[in-house]
Amino acid sequence: MLLPRRISSLSLVVIVILTLWYLDYLPEYSSLVRKPIVKPGVKTKPATPALTPPTNTSSDPVSDTHPSSSYKPESDKPTKSRFTNGQQVFGSREFIQKHPVTDFAKFSHGLPLQLPKVQYDFEQESQEEKVRRLDRLEAVRASFEHAWQGYKKNAWMKDELSPLDGQSAQSFGGWAATLVDTLDTLWIMGMKDEFEEAVNAAAEIDFNTTNEETINVFETTIRYLGGFLGAYDLSNGMYPVLLRKAVEVGELLYCAFDTPNRMPATRFRWKEVLEGGDQTASEGTLVAEIGSLSLEFTRLSQLTGDMKYFDAIQRIMDMFDESQSKTKLPGLWPITMNAKHMTFVDTSFSLGAMADSLFEYLPKQHMLLGGRSDQIQRMYEYAITAAMNHVFFQPMVPDGKDILISGGATVDGSTEAITTIANGQHLGCYTGGMVGLGAKLFEHDEHMNMARKLVDGCIWAYETMPSGIMPEVFHMLACDMNSDCNWDEKAWKKAVLDHAKSTRKEDAEPKFTSDEALLNYTLAKKHLKPGFVDIWDPRYLLRPEAIESVFIHYRLSGEKDLMDSAWKMFESIEKHTRTDFGHTMIDDVTVATPKKQNKMESFWLAETLKYFYLIFSEPDVVSLDKYVLNTEAHPLKRPTPGSDEIPRYYS
Repeated sequence: MLLPRRISSLSLVVIVILTLWYLDYLPEYSSLVRKPIVKPGVKTKPATPALTPPTNTSSDPVSDTHPSSSYKPESDKPTKSRFTNGQQVFGSREFIQKHPVTDFAKFSHGLPLQLPKVQYDFEQESQEEKVRRLDRLEAVRASFEHAWQGYKKNAWMKDELSPLDGQSAQSFGGWAATLVDTLDTLWIMGMKDEFEEAVNAAAEIDFNTTNEETINVFETTIRYLGGFLGAYDLSNGMYPVLLRKAVEVGELLYCAFDTPNRMPATRFRWKEVLEGGDQTASEGTLVAEIGSLSLEFTRLSQLTGDMKYFDAIQRIMDMFDESQSKTKLPGLWPITMNAKHMTFVDTSFSLGAMADSLFEYLPKQHMLLGGRSDQIQRMYEYAITAAMNHVFFQPMVPDGKDILISGGATVDGSTEAITTIANGQHLGCYTGGMVGLGAKLFEHDEHMNMARKLVDGCIWAYETMPSGIMPEVFHMLACDMNSDCNWDEKAWKKAVLDHAKSTRKEDAEPKFTSDEALLNYTLAKKHLKPGFVDIWDPRYLLRPEAIESVFIHYRLSGEKDLMDSAWKMFESIEKHTRTDFGHTMIDDVTVATPKKQNKMESFWLAETLKYFYLIFSEPDVVSLDKYVLNTEAHPLKRPTPGSDEIPRYYS
C-alpha cells in the first residue's frame, strides 16, 4: 500500500476531544494519578516481563453497558517496570540503552484552557429520518459482523484475514493486528461479548517475540499501541489489561529511539540490537512514519505518568518545528527526510501518501494537549497556508462542480520555482476532515468552505467511477484557483494526449500513426471519464480516508446531504468487496465489475466501517467535543480545575 496511514492505523487514527484539563509538570501529574478502581476486568496470566501497573481515570462513558458479571477483578498487585537503570528485558534477554535520556520533556502547564466547541448542535430528526438512518446503521453493522465473523472463524489471532480463500496472513509482526486494531469498533457497535472475548485473547499476545527481522515502528504504533489505548479509554478503563498491553508495546517501541540523536529507527532491527548492535535513524525516512507517533505516545504518558514516551515524540516535533521554514517549500515538509542528520533536501511535497498523517495529527495533538502550547497550532497554520497556495487545486470537471483536490508540489532545484502537481489520492481525502477540524479548533471560519470543497472532491471521484468507488491514485487538469473553471473538452483531451505522450515509453507497443489514435487508445484502455487525465492506480484498498472526512464534516457542519453521499459510498463498496469470508480489495474501480484481490487490512474493520457506522449513529456517540478520532480513539473528560481528574484520549 502507499504508505502510510492510518497512513494510517495510527495510527485505530484520529477525532478526539475538545477539552481542557488541569495539568502541571508531570512529576506532579504522577502524584495525582489515582489508584486503579477495581472493576470487573479481564482475567489474564501475569505479564511477562512484569509491567508498570496501569492507572485508571474517569470519563464520560460512551455506553452504559458494563462487562458481564462473569468477569473477575484483575489483581492490583504492583509490578516491576521493564526499565531498570537503562535495561529492558525481552523474555530472558536484556536490551541496554546506549543513549539514555536523563531529563525528559514535560507537558506544558498553566491555567485550564477552554477549546472551541467543534461539533454542530443537531436538531431533533423527524421520524422518517430516524427510520432511514437506523436502517442504514444496521446495514453497516451487518457488514462489520460479516467480516468480523470471517476473521474470527478463519484467521483468529493472525494479523489479517485472506478474504477470498478463508486463509490468513501475517503482515505486522504476527501479533493479531486485526484483533487489536478493531477493539474500539467492537465497543462502539455494542458488541460487548465479542469485545471481551477479543480482550481476553489480546491479553495473551507476547510482544517479546516475532518472526519478523524488523519491526515497523509506525505500523506497530497505530495498529497495536493505538488499538489498546483506544479500547482502554472507550471502555472507561474497566479493562486494566488493555493499558498493561499498551505499556508492553510502548516499551518495545521505545527501544527504537535509542539512537545518537534520539530520532527513531523506523525499521527497528530488534535482533541485532539485542545482540549489542548500534542503531541510527535512517538517512531516507518517510516523514509520515517518523512524524505520526505523537498521539499514542502522548496518551501513554498521560495514562502512566511516565514522561519518556512524550519526551520521545516531543523531540521529533521540535525538530519538525525548527525546520519548517527551512525546507524547499517553507511551511511544508517534503515526503522524505534524512532522520540521521535531521535534514530535508527532498523537493517533492504532498499531504498524501508517505507524508499524510504528519499533517493530520497536528490539530489532534493540539486537542490532546489541551491547547496549552502554541507550538502545534503554529505548525498547523503555517502548513495549511502553504498547502492552500501550492498543493490544493481546483480540477476542471464537466458537471461544473466546485470542488478541490489535495495534490502535490515540486520545487525546481535550480530556479526554486514551485509547481503544483494535479494528482489525487484516496489517501489524501483525509484533508477535508482535517481542514474542517482546524477551522473550528483554531477559529478560521473561512476555511470551512474549503474543507467542504475538499470533501466534495472525493465524493465526486466516487460518484464518477462506474463502480461508484474512487481510485487509489489519479491525475486531473487544474484550473487557476478560484476561477470559473468552465469545462473545455478540447483542453481536457489535449491534457490526456500530452500526458500519454510524456509517460509513454519509446519502445511501447502498440505503435500509433496519429495523435488521435493514441488519444482514443488511452481513453479506452484507461477507461477515462471526463475530468480524469490519467488513472495511475485504479485499485480500491478498503481505505477509510474518504468516509472519514465525510463523517467529520457532517459532525462539524450538520449538512444532511453528506449522509446520503456516505450511504452511496457504502452501497458501492459493499457490493464490490464482499466475499464469503469478509471483504476484499478490488483491482480496478474504472470498470463496472472489478476483480477481487485476496487482502483485507485491519483498517477495514478498525476505521472504514467505524466511520460508516458513526455517521449513521446518534451525534452524541463519540462526540467530536469529547473525543479525538484517529486510527483508534481516545476520550478526554473536562476536569474541574484543581481536581485530580486526568484527561483521556481515544485514538
